[in-house]
Amino acid sequence: MTSIKRGNSRIIFHIDMNSFYASVEQSYDPSLKGKAIAIAGNPKERRGILVTCSYEARAKGVYTTMSVWEAKRKCPELILLPPNFERYRIASRAMFEVLKSYTIQVEPVSIDEGYMDVTNIDGPMTALQIADDIQTRLLTELDLPCSIGIAPNKFLAKTASNLKKPMGITVLRKRDIDKILWPLPVLDMHGVGESTAKKLYSIGLQTIGDIAKAEEGLLKETLGKNGSRLKKRANGFDDRAVDPDSVYDTKSVGSSTTLPTDESDLHELKKVFKSLTSKVANRLESKRLAGPTVSIQIRDSDWNNSSRSQSTRNLIYEKEKIFEVAWTLFTKNWDGQPIRLLGVTVSNVVDRVDFTEQLSIYNFEEHAKEEPILNLVESLQKRFGKEMVTRGQTQVRKPTYESKTSFSKDFLDDHKDRENK
Repeated sequence: MTSIKRGNSRIIFHIDMNSFYASVEQSYDPSLKGKAIAIAGNPKERRGILVTCSYEARAKGVYTTMSVWEAKRKCPELILLPPNFERYRIASRAMFEVLKSYTIQVEPVSIDEGYMDVTNIDGPMTALQIADDIQTRLLTELDLPCSIGIAPNKFLAKTASNLKKPMGITVLRKRDIDKILWPLPVLDMHGVGESTAKKLYSIGLQTIGDIAKAEEGLLKETLGKNGSRLKKRANGFDDRAVDPDSVYDTKSVGSSTTLPTDESDLHELKKVFKSLTSKVANRLESKRLAGPTVSIQIRDSDWNNSSRSQSTRNLIYEKEKIFEVAWTLFTKNWDGQPIRLLGVTVSNVVDRVDFTEQLSIYNFEEHAKEEPILNLVESLQKRFGKEMVTRGQTQVRKPTYESKTSFSKDFLDDHKDRENK
């Protein structure tokens, strides 16, 4: 056996838990093993869609995001279970504890997946043997299956982990991308969604290989900076490091909801926007974050998706300001089609302690109101010393992820808490 070290080249793992929620439920209740099960919202309402489903259900034509009624039509014996988020968080913590027993270079990217940089692990085991050991431990110790991608960078590792499910271990080297990666359709490429795929189709690009060989100028003209990024990754290049500290980074905070019925009443839609912006504001407050860009997502009754965004002069976090921008975006761009789903997001967020508001003609009055306070503070400082008198401010800290309204980020606190012990 050869050592895992390979000179200066990196060895990156992407660990992807297979049908995580469903697998956790089957582990918790062994009588569910081998059966078609799905995790869903309220099955009595149309908003009930499948969050995930077991591979037994997938074999019957059931898939994630399918509506409950359609899933039951395809698979009458389907067992529907409500989500148990605390159970999934416990399983996620245990899963990442196993990964961190091999190296501290572990980057969680969601509750059920993460990257590992195993380049500098000493010992006689090869990369394949380490991957096999991780997969076996997760299955025997936690009763949870996973797939693992092995590659010289994060993009290829993520791609590799998707190539064989469940319980696959796949190596994807740069020299093999023309045979393995390039024949795949553009929608199979990590980072390409339906909207981007449509744009790629419009310029005649059907496969990942087409992207790799396309003129960069054409891609930039069609997709902007993302076009250049996709071309690099389609050719196997990705220099992003595995970053354990990215667990603290929040790029955006949002909330969305599927409406019980297709809605076209402006008054009702306005109430939905107020509810969404209130949730976003609460999440921003819990994390002490603010951002300059507000985006809305719209899905109409024909499942057409669209989004609009607007950047403001200053960072915002109050629900009233978020609602003002979001509602203006909606009323300017809504074509009257009945709405199935709405979403609101504040992006490019930063810690509110770290930002300073730009003084402008629009907000100078707010600063002017503070002048008597500033004068008082200055007077007291002259009398008692600057160290003795300061304006109150929030203690600088990393953003927390303890918002009770956003499960998708809550699990990150588990990693933070363990690092601080």
